[in-house]
Amino acid sequence: MKQNGLHKVIFKISTLMLLMISILVTSIPSTFAANASNKLPFDDITNSYAQKEIVRLAGLNILIGTGPRTFSPKKPVTRAEFITMIDRLLKLEPVDNAISSFTDVGKNDWYYGWIQAGLNLGIVDGVRPGIFEPQIQISRQEVAALIVRATKMKAGSTSSSLPFVDSNKIASWAIPYVYTIYKNSIMSGEGNKFRPNDAMTREETAVVLSRILDTPFGVKVSKGQQTSVIQMGWQYDSTTTQFINQVKSSNINTLVPRWFYLENNGVVSDNSNKELMTYASQHNKKIWAMLGNRSNSELTHTILSSSITRNKVIQQLTRYVQQYKLAGINVDFEDVDPVDRDNLTAFISTLSNELHKIGAVLSIDVSPDLGTDWTDGFDYEKLGKSADYVVLMSYDEHWSTSPKAGSVSSLPWVEKALNKLILSVPSKKVIMALPFYTRDWSDTPKGIVSEELSLLRQNQRISAMNAKLSWNDTTAQYIATYSKLGIKHSIWAEDSRSLSIKAHMAANKGIAGYGYWYMGAESLDIWAAIRNVVKYSAY
Repeated sequence: MKQNGLHKVIFKISTLMLLMISILVTSIPSTFAANASNKLPFDDITNSYAQKEIVRLAGLNILIGTGPRTFSPKKPVTRAEFITMIDRLLKLEPVDNAISSFTDVGKNDWYYGWIQAGLNLGIVDGVRPGIFEPQIQISRQEVAALIVRATKMKAGSTSSSLPFVDSNKIASWAIPYVYTIYKNSIMSGEGNKFRPNDAMTREETAVVLSRILDTPFGVKVSKGQQTSVIQMGWQYDSTTTQFINQVKSSNINTLVPRWFYLENNGVVSDNSNKELMTYASQHNKKIWAMLGNRSNSELTHTILSSSITRNKVIQQLTRYVQQYKLAGINVDFEDVDPVDRDNLTAFISTLSNELHKIGAVLSIDVSPDLGTDWTDGFDYEKLGKSADYVVLMSYDEHWSTSPKAGSVSSLPWVEKALNKLILSVPSKKVIMALPFYTRDWSDTPKGIVSEELSLLRQNQRISAMNAKLSWNDTTAQYIATYSKLGIKHSIWAEDSRSLSIKAHMAANKGIAGYGYWYMGAESLDIWAAIRNVVKYSAY
């Protein structure tokens, strides 16, 4: 009786175990299926032909979903969405430009900074002046244009031959871009059709962007190839604490405090500051202390015309550089008499040699060569041979007492000045200084009058006066106009867009970096814009 009972117990246990194993085995396939599904970032891309590309780009944060676990592969892409994707692919930052470019793109819109970032670099533009149409579906031919610009491909011509049966539907302006994108195997047709006016779907976009990443250009972007450039900022009208805070909010890696000045009998006044030295040392910043002449041409002549006083100045400077462990000196002599041309050259040559002996560098600030006696004191070629860097002060195209209103720093004027300088000085030695100021011009009964404005004050005035803004393609600036007490005012504005265009132009010429006159006068969005220029120019 006991044995039979034991057999029954064993039988029941075995049956129960078999049942459990059966249940477990039955459930394994569905569990594996669920796990496989969860490996995809989205639940609605299982049957998408672009699944691999979507997963790749989602992992790189170039594409994001339309909701939790959804991608919506068949959904059309808007203009705002596409430029955002391009910006992310290029590893750019959104830039909250202080001056709005489009009336239909508000500063509180999620895509504001992404559109402005693309606009600053010339990748994208509006559909017409002041209008972007961010929510409109982007067409395939528009995508072709944006990709060619973004990847720096050389566009074809309007006469380029295309193999598509619907080539006649491609807009004339788009033909060079469609041709280029097709020849580079980034976009192709479907059934011998390009469908230029069809909207791009999200899965089509994934395929195209993934192909870009596989090009030599895309490989550079993926590697994060970037060039380190000099970014020097002058201290002006600020305390040391204020200057340090300005630097903290910027891209500046080279500080230029106005510490040293020429005085009578070749004495160099010393206004150095230990607090700034300590900050620079602790935060890996270089100091190129400035030597100025306060625009005193007579004193400058007295010192430069004597080899004894020149050497006296040089001895003091080298002692200061050693004592304070400075990285270099920045010479800023203004209103140099043409008669002192050779003396200035001799001074820079000797100073450079002495600084090099102690491991320091020398930079000299020069005005654009305008063929006037204002710049006759500069022998650009000889100065460039002696100094480590020549800093082009690319501003004051129209100065404070100019008889004609105009830009402080228009693109054509700056490019002309830069082109002339690099004929005499290697571009790798040139630093281009950009203005953080502009002028408010008023047309009074007594003539043209100007008021200098920091960019912060400029932005405040444009807003307060509800100024009318219009973009000028020639100067590459917004011109703001308003009336006050019956007087017409005009401002050739400087902002993230105008400064980016100048900086990008100069970067393409291989310059060493940028300078900024002066720190604290800028709106903070400019720093993100310049970071984008430096990064994008290096690709």
